Amino acid sequence: MYQQHFGLTETPFSLTPNTEFFFGLAPHVEALQVLQMALQTGEGFIKVTGEVGTGKTLICRKLMNELPKRFHCAYLPNPYLSPAELRWAVALELGLKYSANIDQMQLTGLIQQQLLALSAHGHSIVLVLDEAQALPDDSLEALRLFTNLETESRKLLQVVLFAQPELDERLNLHHFRQLRQRITFSYILRALSKDETCAYVQHRLSVAGRVGEPLFTDKDIRVLALAARGIPRLINILAHKALLLSFGEGATRVQYQHIKAAISDTQDANLSFQTKWLWCMGLGIMSALAGLGVHLFYGAAS
Repeated sequence: MYQQHFGLTETPFSLTPNTEFFFGLAPHVEALQVLQMALQTGEGFIKVTGEVGTGKTLICRKLMNELPKRFHCAYLPNPYLSPAELRWAVALELGLKYSANIDQMQLTGLIQQQLLALSAHGHSIVLVLDEAQALPDDSLEALRLFTNLETESRKLLQVVLFAQPELDERLNLHHFRQLRQRITFSYILRALSKDETCAYVQHRLSVAGRVGEPLFTDKDIRVLALAARGIPRLINILAHKALLLSFGEGATRVQYQHIKAAISDTQDANLSFQTKWLWCMGLGIMSALAGLGVHLFYGAAS
């Protein structure tokens, strides 16, 4: 596509969560630190929530890639499962071989035996669920009961939930109070600030092989950041489209009109009249202050 034209070795703004492009921005690093600290305690549930596109799956993969060898990780990327399906899925992830003829009570017993066996060999067992807001109510309760499995000194299973904010809304309901009290650590992913977005875009281009003159100016990235509301997935979509438009015109770098066209072409991006007015007003103020010899740092969080 445009890789060769811009001196890139790979696509810098793919929507596939790729840990090679992981950048140590504050919200993502803080989330990982909370997860790593929580897993060391060996207790209960851990929860990371964030809006669609804020990087939960990337953090999930980064966490699993960096777990010490003593951790045995069971991963469920699609937890829209009934309680019975959830038990079968956990058993499979734990490496159990079983007959399909056994009932749910027998299966639960086998899971407990496997957890005990893994624990006896020095493993800490972690069950990681992505898109956990999709878990049905009955399955959330089944998940809570899994954490009742324990020795005299510690839990046999820790559960890490990555979810959209809808999960928090459900957990606030009265009948989920037992599960809510099991969540010992939690973190809410925020959107990126404008300065973080500038660093994020330039980092991904660098990892993709770009050297020399930047393809985006910081001013244009800030416009992109406003339209994307600091959401990494939307930032990727807009940056990718802007590069496509620039390539289509044979330009050597992205221009403002490419950013504007990418925003117009993306349904979930929004550069409203109010946002445009505030942005233009901000530029006017900065220009006036620059004329007076005053340096204004424009990097407030989105």
